[in-house]
Amino acid sequence: MTTRTSTPESAGGTPPTGTTTALPGTPRRGRAAGIRTVTALGMAAALGCAALTALPAAAADPSLKVQYRQSSTGSDQAEPWFKVVNTSGSAVSLGTVKIRYYFKADAGASYTFACSWAVKGCANITGAFGTLSSPTATADRYLEIGFTAGAGSLAPGADTGDMQLRFHRSNWASLNQSDDYSFGPAQTAYGDWTKTTATVGGALVWGTAPDGNDPGDPTDPPTDPPTDPPTGGAALFDDFNYTSYTDPALASHGWSVRANSGGPGVPGATWAPENVTFAKEGTNSLMNLETSTAGTSGTTEQTEVLTRATKFKNGTYAARVRFSDTPRSGPDGDRLVQTFFTINDLKAPMADDYAEYDFEYLPNGGWGEPANILYTTSWETYRPDPWEAVNQHSESRVSYAGWHDLVVTIDNNAITYYVDGQTFGTHDARYLPERPMSINFNQWLIDLAGQTSTTPRAYDQKVDYVLHVKDQVLTPAQVAAKVNAYRAAGTAFEDTVPAS
Repeated sequence: MTTRTSTPESAGGTPPTGTTTALPGTPRRGRAAGIRTVTALGMAAALGCAALTALPAAAADPSLKVQYRQSSTGSDQAEPWFKVVNTSGSAVSLGTVKIRYYFKADAGASYTFACSWAVKGCANITGAFGTLSSPTATADRYLEIGFTAGAGSLAPGADTGDMQLRFHRSNWASLNQSDDYSFGPAQTAYGDWTKTTATVGGALVWGTAPDGNDPGDPTDPPTDPPTDPPTGGAALFDDFNYTSYTDPALASHGWSVRANSGGPGVPGATWAPENVTFAKEGTNSLMNLETSTAGTSGTTEQTEVLTRATKFKNGTYAARVRFSDTPRSGPDGDRLVQTFFTINDLKAPMADDYAEYDFEYLPNGGWGEPANILYTTSWETYRPDPWEAVNQHSESRVSYAGWHDLVVTIDNNAITYYVDGQTFGTHDARYLPERPMSINFNQWLIDLAGQTSTTPRAYDQKVDYVLHVKDQVLTPAQVAAKVNAYRAAGTAFEDTVPAS
């Protein structure tokens, strides 16, 4: 049985941070074996000062331009590369900037975005696909590029530097760029490109969209069509329709509710299976993981639910999870970690066949963070003593209290994380898994220093469903459609994923 007892978080409480930018060039479609960027992580160095700096306000009269070059005219992927140049007299927060690249979709195709390399860091660049409300002969879709808070701002006259981006059909079928509105086959060096658009705070400041499709209309946000999910393929789906942690169906469906001791979290804490409960809310059955403490290790009870099988590798993973910023009862302030992740075991320090892919929400900070933060982290390997880590992460320092749709896709090219339908981070091929993993949820306390009161308190993390589709990259919209199809058919559980 795989548990979090050997995870990086349990190795001295080290935060899930490491490399944050991709290597130059386009990654291979296979795992980049032997490539390793090792980052020693101390608590002081784990999160750089730049990452903690608040974004400056957007310019009062923002003005910028987009420069473009094409890197490939091939048939397997499009490679639009960009620079954004601040032409105003004031700093522009990149978090307010959106770029759209317009193209004509191939019939029935879904697409996958990736970042090969960027001066600002691939972890700070997002990509989402949308459908035009007024299709033309050369455009019915667009790729919208955005920036996370970590991208910072552009001073007057400054530019972002290279953003080496690409996208391809999700099944790697050939694509046709010749009829794409924004494609410039002769644009082999950077130059101003008005067939892309840019907005600042939703206002159009650059470029010309295909007729009738100016960006900035709040009724036309990025989407991820088509919504029809691919048919066939092995899958795990669970609606968590159980009566209790002792329900025989829970075990027969392959789940283990953790009771064994060990990390991560407060040394000496108990992993309490009785604190995993199930209840109806509306039409859905929900799983709740409760973590509680009265300020001592002996009173701390943590929770974890995981698959007994380690048979999940490439494909799509999704769950709908409710994070909590405050306790259900008692005083607030504990350094809590609420998670959805996949993992296999670390066979030896720095073993390169280790894999772990995390959504981790810290509602009260921790690991050097003063307040709430959401991490997504892709692990290659680590060594607990002395500490060394090989990973790539993305983060967002805002509240994520409430329900959220979490999706991570893994193919032979990249790992892409989505939150509520929007790209949260894309991580590099060198972090792809080499061995299958388990699927896990847990909630635990980093330490007892965040809240020192001895008054009892309890925190909840709820889970609506979990889905894994083997070897298929689904868009968030396709995930939602697949879940809705299971529920419409009255299917509360399915597992057709073969044993590894």
